[in-house]
Amino acid sequence: MVINTNISAQTSAQLLSQSSDLLSKSLSRLSSGSRITSPADDSAGLAVSMKLNAQMARIDGATNNVGNAISFNQTQDGYLSKVSDALSRMSELAVLAQDVTKSSSDKALYQQEFHTLGQYINDVANKDFNGVSLFSGATLNVTTDSDANTFGMKGVTLGSNTYSNATNADISSNATQALSYVKTAISQLSADRATIGSNIESMTYYNDQLGTLKNNLSAANSRIMDVDVAQESTQYAKYNILVQTGTAMLAQANALPQTALKLLA
Repeated sequence: MVINTNISAQTSAQLLSQSSDLLSKSLSRLSSGSRITSPADDSAGLAVSMKLNAQMARIDGATNNVGNAISFNQTQDGYLSKVSDALSRMSELAVLAQDVTKSSSDKALYQQEFHTLGQYINDVANKDFNGVSLFSGATLNVTTDSDANTFGMKGVTLGSNTYSNATNADISSNATQALSYVKTAISQLSADRATIGSNIESMTYYNDQLGTLKNNLSAANSRIMDVDVAQESTQYAKYNILVQTGTAMLAQANALPQTALKLLA
């Protein structure tokens, strides 16, 4: 029996230190809800999680872009629905102006309303959405995924000759020609609204796709980072018992040299 070197106490102290470290890690996991509280816990898993988080952040950005593009198209269609009403009324006025029982002054009144509606359509052609022209006719490239791939959102324009011929027509002097121009404009408007509808449908599909992808990535990241509370609680109870028993055994090991005194009695 020796006094200077207590191997039992040293071994107990080492095991107690290991158990204390494991208990501390388990406590950190339970308190944070994360399985990885430091890079040392799972360096590869942490690297994958960081990439997934970055991709999900980019997906959020793309989702915002797609949502704004949908709003852009919906705003366009809101204006065009009123333009449709205006053109319908203009076509009605063009027919009314061909009534043989109407005097020239009556036709002049029809032309006044016809001209006012034409001005309204010309004014709508200059509207914008957050500073971006709604009816420039330009194709806008909308970011649709985390890799910045784009979808070409077709534009529409109210400044073409098809519309200007209708808005500048005069039903008081040539109602037949004016009606022809308005009918052509109505046909063009129906095509333009169909284009906008196609844009909205495509953007909605992209938006749903981004939502599904983010949910899947979030689930994958959860499997890497989130702690299994039931399993970790079991580990915590285990390490807690080991720390308590290790502390007791260390006390016993430190008391062993005291028995050497009996040899000296």
